[in-house]
Amino acid sequence: MLSDTPTNLDNVSERRRVREAFKDIQHQIDHCLMKIPYEGLKIEESIEVNSRGLEIFSKSWLPGGNSAPPKALVFYCHGYGETCTFVFEGVARKLALSGYGVFALDYPGFGLSQGLHGYIPSLDLLTSDVAEHFSKIRDKPEHRGLRSYLFGQSLGGAVALKVHLKQPNDWDGAILVAPMVKFAENMVPNWILLKILIGVAHLFPKLKIVPHQNFVKMAFRDPKKRDLAAYNVIAYKDTARLWTALECLRTTQELERCLHKVALPLLILHGEADVVTDPSVSKALYEKASCQDKKLRLYGDAYHSLLEGETDEVISTVVGDIISWLDHRHAVEFSNLK
Repeated sequence: MLSDTPTNLDNVSERRRVREAFKDIQHQIDHCLMKIPYEGLKIEESIEVNSRGLEIFSKSWLPGGNSAPPKALVFYCHGYGETCTFVFEGVARKLALSGYGVFALDYPGFGLSQGLHGYIPSLDLLTSDVAEHFSKIRDKPEHRGLRSYLFGQSLGGAVALKVHLKQPNDWDGAILVAPMVKFAENMVPNWILLKILIGVAHLFPKLKIVPHQNFVKMAFRDPKKRDLAAYNVIAYKDTARLWTALECLRTTQELERCLHKVALPLLILHGEADVVTDPSVSKALYEKASCQDKKLRLYGDAYHSLLEGETDEVISTVVGDIISWLDHRHAVEFSNLK
């Protein structure tokens, strides 16, 4: 049935149609995260028009049962090409079952949000879209007074850091999984080719010509989960658009210069065998960030996709480390209120 997936998902209406057709199939795939139960949780999807006139898809997972508020709110920023309606749903369910409210959106041009598929004209604008959406949620009367944490994976780690730098006093911490603070050397074209690509980008920014390798093979260590990645039918899997690639590279260079400005509590998680984003820069972020409350967790032979492409055991450990960090912070807050 996967062979029936349209190859042209440039328009959001086609992506939404395809996702609807494959939604039930996705929920039945043999991935440990997709087996996490969700009965009793309050799960909602919505599409809202933001201040730039773009239709933004978002999803939330809240603890069910009684009327007590969540322990805290967690705001997820997805990786490049990804969406918040695939394997992350399992992570969100686990967090919600642990008492946390989880909120996520698809960036413009990705997943079920409006925009040309895989095209990022400006990561600064994208960051503003994310910050605007999350601020609306945090400002709701029922959420005021609750701690708020950013949660970013890969490109989403860069977005989360940019949101923090844009709103330095608004967040209580950040969880960064293999953050895109610097690409591994093998991911960046040599300087001659890079100069050529920059020149062409000003003429044809949406062109798909950036050289790339098999991302799933590079990022997923478990062969079985490499096969399951195909079920994320609305992920952007094509050659990177020229301006998108340059925006990502520019952003990593910008963030490398700003590591000392990161001032919120941090949990940084990275696979030591990651050949997509450089784990040494996560170590540098840990060392240079100006906050005192920070933790770096490195995982032996793990690849880039810690939450999607590792063995069940590693994925369970990573999710457990995230929940333990949140629970510890909640326990400290609770004890301070006594």
